[in-house]
Amino acid sequence: MINLRPEPRTSSSATAEKALSFISKGWREVRENADADLQLMRARANSFKDLATSFDRELENLLSFKGGFETNSLHELGFVKKLQPKLSEFRRAYSTPNFGRAVLGNWSPSSKLDLLNLVSEQERKIVRRRVRTKKPNFQWKEEGDGQKEWEPFKVLRTGLKELERRASSGVPPPDIFTNFKNSEFVEKLKNSLKSVDKDSDEWKDVAPLDVPELLAYLVKQSGPLLDQLGVRRDMCDKIVDALCSNKRKDHLELSSVANGEDNVNTNDELDLRIASVLKSTGYKYQGGLWTDSTNKDFEGQNRNVAIITTASLPWMTGTAINPLFRAAYLSKSAKQNVTLLVPWLCKSDQELVYPNNLTFDSPEEQEAYIRNWLEARVGFKTDFKIAFYPGKFQKERRSIIAAGDTTQFIPSKEADIAILEEPEHLNWYHHGKRWTDKFNHVVGVVHTNYLEYIKRERNGALQAFFVKHINNWVIRAYCHKVLRLSSATQDLPKSVVCNVHGVNPKFLKVGEKVAAEREQGQQAFSKGAYFLGKMVWAKGYRELIDLLSKHKHDLGGFKLDVYGNGEDSLEVQSTAQKLDLNLNFLKGRDHADDSLHGYKVFINPSASDVLCTATAEALAMGKFVICADHPSNEFFRSFPNCLTYKTSEDFVSRVREAMESEPQPLTPEQRYNLSWEAATQRFIEYAELDKVLNNSEEAQPSGKGFVKMKKSVSLPGLNEIVDGGLAFGHYCLTGTEILRLSTGAIPGTKDYDFQHCQDLHLFPPQVENPVYGW
Repeated sequence: MINLRPEPRTSSSATAEKALSFISKGWREVRENADADLQLMRARANSFKDLATSFDRELENLLSFKGGFETNSLHELGFVKKLQPKLSEFRRAYSTPNFGRAVLGNWSPSSKLDLLNLVSEQERKIVRRRVRTKKPNFQWKEEGDGQKEWEPFKVLRTGLKELERRASSGVPPPDIFTNFKNSEFVEKLKNSLKSVDKDSDEWKDVAPLDVPELLAYLVKQSGPLLDQLGVRRDMCDKIVDALCSNKRKDHLELSSVANGEDNVNTNDELDLRIASVLKSTGYKYQGGLWTDSTNKDFEGQNRNVAIITTASLPWMTGTAINPLFRAAYLSKSAKQNVTLLVPWLCKSDQELVYPNNLTFDSPEEQEAYIRNWLEARVGFKTDFKIAFYPGKFQKERRSIIAAGDTTQFIPSKEADIAILEEPEHLNWYHHGKRWTDKFNHVVGVVHTNYLEYIKRERNGALQAFFVKHINNWVIRAYCHKVLRLSSATQDLPKSVVCNVHGVNPKFLKVGEKVAAEREQGQQAFSKGAYFLGKMVWAKGYRELIDLLSKHKHDLGGFKLDVYGNGEDSLEVQSTAQKLDLNLNFLKGRDHADDSLHGYKVFINPSASDVLCTATAEALAMGKFVICADHPSNEFFRSFPNCLTYKTSEDFVSRVREAMESEPQPLTPEQRYNLSWEAATQRFIEYAELDKVLNNSEEAQPSGKGFVKMKKSVSLPGLNEIVDGGLAFGHYCLTGTEILRLSTGAIPGTKDYDFQHCQDLHLFPPQVENPVYGW
């Protein structure tokens, strides 16, 4: 029940007394604080007055000093004449006895605060007059060459030069001049004056561009467009060389006389020539069209590296295993934070992809499986983050396609460096934020020779033509740098060739064990030859059957064990039986299985691989490897146990040589070149991560009349505009479901579905990316 009776009177009066006491106490505290502030302000005003008096005294000593400089000559300096009236006026102002009282007299707790009282009526009139006229209180003097310069800078710079000239005339200057001349303030002021002066002698004599140079630069910057039209890159380079031939000839003659050699190619010289002309005009480029200027600055903290791949364990494929090892060894140095982003498949797709009916109920369960598998092989505790993005499995292509915008699964605060494993695959149907807009540095690693697989299909030549140009398109739009494992892949823009993959440390240990057994006189290999690979025709089975059927009689009783599972298993085995080949087909197994250690010869005739992991693993175990003389095997040619062949007759001789001899043990250098430590070091070097992680810029070579500069900052190249246009066009095309389906996309992969929302605890796509105006 609510009590409606009034409170006793005594209680009300006591409350009022407490309130008055509280207000009185607060007012006293306010007055005390105000008094303390006023005392502090008066003390600071008096200290300023003392400082000004000291400055006046030092200035009088300076002007009256007669050693090293004559007083009359010093008074004749222009900037001294300019300063003396101002100093006299300033001296009169601060020397008045009411200086502090004039400023602080109106500040008291009892007076009304009025800021206008601090300014005299005469000063207010001057301010109002200047505001009305809006004329600056300085003048620009026009020099003889038509250039204008601010008068105070002119006076001060001239005075400083005169002081230096007089100080260096024999008689040592007084201490006050020495300290003033050598002070940090003077040095900074001189540097600032130099930066203000745009007519530096360094850029006065830069000749304007002539017509051949303009045409050469236009052809060079139009490379992306010409590439899309089918004009080869080397043809563009030849045109540029032809247009710059005369300039190049003059530069070679002068540089050969000056340096004895020439280290600047035509492209670099042309870039630096354009940059010098731009700088001579005072132009400064800060960014291009469609570029993101909001990239984060990670200076002073660990950098973040995100590795995004197209497959995940337990699917035993190269794009699942190699990125996993890369994440482990990049995070091992603890110099950067690493995140591995892998696809998450719903239960229905897991049953189609993962072997032995292995499925996972949650991403946490799959992450635990991945870490256990990895740590059992690398031998150390991994310290990197594993994240998942929604994906769907496509039966026809036997590949996983991302559903939705993959970039959203890396937080913006961690978006620094992105490594796209199979960048063309990740971006065929990518409809989301541009990778190069969200990340500071984007590196693509090409794993698969898609053109080789497509050519084997129906109408393969026509499909390969379109896929080739689409790959060029997405690479230009979404990557800064691309690494190709071998030259067997498509020649992509912004790409270099380097093997950045290593082998599982377990295989190197097997090789060390084999070498130790051979040193002790034991028989290391008890079996003959074998082949291991996914049983599809494109993985080398067609080439293997053709070689063995053609030289069945030449090889005599040669027997080969074949390990593998795949979609073409029945067809491959039936073809071998019809041709009566001596092949023993066995179920596929891990290459590190103990049952495979006893084989001496590994045969791999595949011509569709980019860089066969099984070949590297066989070499690490100390076996012979017989493979085709193909660009995909170029990295392995330096190993003595790698036997390559060009013709089918060479294949027969290589098989006989391997079966009749023993492989050589690997040297420590060869073992290191196969390791993931060496592969990670090569990756950091060729992906230019060392420069990105250390915040260092690449120095450009200096040519005739040029200095080193940052080309990316000073050149407004068409490359950024073309790349941005390609990204925008790709975004528009992939946003249309009809176009996506017509090019082979999985229905519904523009956004993730309800099952992905449940598994990954995501909001529905219409909540994450709302569409307004319905």
